[in-house]
Amino acid sequence: MTTERTSPDGVHQGAPDGARAETSCGSAARARPAATGPQVTVLTGANVVLPTGTVPNGRVIVDGTRIAGSAPEGAPRKDLSGHYLVPGFVDMHNHGGGGASFTSGTVEEILQGIRTHRAHGTTTLVASTVTGDMDGLAQRAGLLSELAEQGDIAGVHFEGPFISPCRKGAHSEKLLRDPDPAEVRKLIDAARGQARMVTLATELPGGIDSVRLLVEHGVIAAIGHTDATYEQTVEAIDAGATVATHLFNAMPVLGHRTPGPIAALLEDERITVELINDGVHLHPASLQLAFHHAGGGRVAFITDAMDAAGFGDGRYMLGPLEVEVADGVARLVEGGSIAGSTLTLDRAFKRAVTVDRLPVEDVVAAISANPARQLGLYDRVGSLEPGKDADLVVLDSGFEVKGVMRRGEWLVEPQTA
Repeated sequence: MTTERTSPDGVHQGAPDGARAETSCGSAARARPAATGPQVTVLTGANVVLPTGTVPNGRVIVDGTRIAGSAPEGAPRKDLSGHYLVPGFVDMHNHGGGGASFTSGTVEEILQGIRTHRAHGTTTLVASTVTGDMDGLAQRAGLLSELAEQGDIAGVHFEGPFISPCRKGAHSEKLLRDPDPAEVRKLIDAARGQARMVTLATELPGGIDSVRLLVEHGVIAAIGHTDATYEQTVEAIDAGATVATHLFNAMPVLGHRTPGPIAALLEDERITVELINDGVHLHPASLQLAFHHAGGGRVAFITDAMDAAGFGDGRYMLGPLEVEVADGVARLVEGGSIAGSTLTLDRAFKRAVTVDRLPVEDVVAAISANPARQLGLYDRVGSLEPGKDADLVVLDSGFEVKGVMRRGEWLVEPQTA
């Protein structure tokens, strides 16, 4: 979900967390101006996490905006001993951050939200909308598509309005509608080729036909905010759905006689399951269950972040719905439903390794490679391989972000001895 900040004379907007959103991800990190001109740099000494495993004392060669396979003699080196070097994070479900909403913010506000998440390691981001009226969503899609065309975001994700009123979460029920393929097509067209994903309750009238339409246009059909049965979910997967929107959340629980959508989504090799690993949306056992059944190759960590991510506690508005963010947890004032998250992917990474005890390689797959594959971007991002964009994150031994590079430029430059 996402929220809109209110005016100063209305609800409190939340207090910025100092310079955190723009300049730091730990005391040893500092934002730097972009480097001028392409150059070759050899990053050495780190534990480099590759698709084939972790290489101790490895190296990554950056040549301009890309990762290279070799470096000329005398190329400058940067020693990252004692650190991990991992691919830039890929967030396929994100509604905002830094006090800005991707659903309602101005272009500059949206760019501020993007910068906030980049400072926390997310070098590739899909901007997600929330339920609204069709004309408003189409207009928003046009604005976001311009940012996608200039490379600021990796596309648009429509979460709603084609979702179940039984599992609406923090969406406005009065704006929900059945997934009429003609209306789904309207949003796709409004995004001008930049629509990446649409979340649907596929059991609703028009749901299966809408899945087929999305597949025909190369857009991901995601099953979410759904009240579907096991059998209805299988039908949607067979029609071409490939993503489970924040698995476990906003769908029926797993039952021994009525397994519902969770069982169908976990068991099918065609499905990538999104997980919000913030310690609020999921019990650790649920996360372990997902990894056990889906395996490291089918899990994608997402933030589902709203404005307060990297910004602070306070009162916000989600359309007509008032949201209270307290201790980093966003809930509707009326009813108490979770209203998105304040998560950044660096926190999801650290929690996965230190709390959930997942192998670093599986976490890198879930936070970089798997979402990149699902989005059709793995030829450019998602792993540290020659020819790909030089998008990478430097983590210390405690898995705190110390450096972020995007397309060969340090957004947060690691300070090493």
